[in-house]
Amino acid sequence: GEAPNIIPGNALRDSDILKVGVPDTLWDMKLSDYKGLGGDKKIEKLPDPFKMVEKELQPFSDSIKELVSTDQPVLSMAAKHFFQKRHGKRTRPVIIQLMSKAVAACEPERLVEDRGRWEYSGASIVDVDGGVVTSSNHQGSDVWRKQGQLGQIVEMIHVASLIHDDVLDEADTRRGGEAVHKLYSNKVAVLAGDYLLARASVLLARLENTAVVQIMATALESLVAGEIMQLKSSPEELLQMESYLRKSYYKTASLICYACRSTALLGGHAYGSTVATACEEFGFHLGLAFQIQDDILDFTAAADVLGKPALADMSLGLSTAPILYAAQEFPHLQPLVKRRFKKQGDKQTALEALYKSKTAMNKAKNLAEFHAQKAADALLRIPQSDARDALLRLTYVVITRKK
Repeated sequence: GEAPNIIPGNALRDSDILKVGVPDTLWDMKLSDYKGLGGDKKIEKLPDPFKMVEKELQPFSDSIKELVSTDQPVLSMAAKHFFQKRHGKRTRPVIIQLMSKAVAACEPERLVEDRGRWEYSGASIVDVDGGVVTSSNHQGSDVWRKQGQLGQIVEMIHVASLIHDDVLDEADTRRGGEAVHKLYSNKVAVLAGDYLLARASVLLARLENTAVVQIMATALESLVAGEIMQLKSSPEELLQMESYLRKSYYKTASLICYACRSTALLGGHAYGSTVATACEEFGFHLGLAFQIQDDILDFTAAADVLGKPALADMSLGLSTAPILYAAQEFPHLQPLVKRRFKKQGDKQTALEALYKSKTAMNKAKNLAEFHAQKAADALLRIPQSDARDALLRLTYVVITRKK
C-alpha cells in the first residue's frame, strides 16, 4: 500500500503506544517518593535542568540585549535592566530549551511491520535533514534556532509584564534590586514594557508560524486579563479559591503552557498531537505549582531571600492560597479578605490566624504538590530522554525552592 498522508493528532496512539519499544525507567514516578516531599529517593540522580542548557543559554543575555537596543538611551537602559544585572534564573527559557530537546526525542510516524499499520505521532514534515526532527539532527537546525528565539520572546514578554506589574503595584524592589520605575520614572517604565512587547511581537512574526503567533498572542491577552482580574475582583470573588487559581493561570501559567505547546509546534508536531497536548498540560500545571509556591514563600521567606518585599500580596489587598485556606478555618477572616485588608490591624489579624492554623499552610503545600505531580504525569506521557527527565527534576525544584 501507499504511505498515508500525515494527519494531525495521534490517530493510532495513546500515551503508552507513543512509547512502544522505548523503555521508561521513571514511568510511575511520584514526586512524593523524593527527599523533601516525604520520600527518601534522591532527585540529584536526574539530570540538572540548568546545567544541561547552560552553554546554550550563555549567549542569551548578549543576544537579547542586542534585540532590545533602541536609539533612545533611557528607554534602552530601562529595557535592558533585567537582562544585564538582574536576570534571575531564566526559568522560562530553560523550560523551552529543555522542552525543545524533549519533543525532538518524540519520533515521528513509522510503519509498525508486525502490525502492518502506521503509528501517527502527529509530526509534520519539517525542513531539516531527513525531513523530520530527531534528537540527532535537532541541535543547530533551523527548528532549534526558532525554538531558541521563542525562549527569548517569552522572556521579553515576562520581563515586560514584571515592569508593568511593578508600576501598577507601586513596588520598590524586584529581583533583589530597584524596580525599573524607581530607577527612572513611571512613564519610562511603562514605555520600556511596551517597547519590549513590541520587539517580542516583531520576533514572533519572524518565526513565520501562524499557529504559534496565534497561541502566543493569546498568552499576551491572558496576562492582561489576569491583571484586570486582580484589580477588579468583587468581594465575593476574593474569597473563592477558583477565582484565585484562574488569576494565577492568567498571570503565570498561561505564558508557560502556551510557550510549551508552541515549542512542540515549532518542532514539527501537529496542534492536536499527544506530544503538543502533553507539553501544554505540563506548562499549565507547572505554572500553577510555581505560583502557589511563590505565594507560600510570601509568608515563609524573608524579603532579602525572595528578592522582592515579603507579604507583598497582602499589602495589595490580595488573598492567596494560604490566607484563603485560613479563612475557611477561621470565618472571622472572611470580611477582612472581602475588604482587601484595608482597615488598620487587618493584616496583623490575618497573619496571626494563618500562623495559628494547623492546616492552612499544609493545604497550600498539598495544592502546589498536586499540580507539580500533574505536571510530571503529563511529561511521563512522552518518551524518556535526558531533557524530559531534567524537566521532571525542574518540577521538583519548583515546589521545594526557598526563594
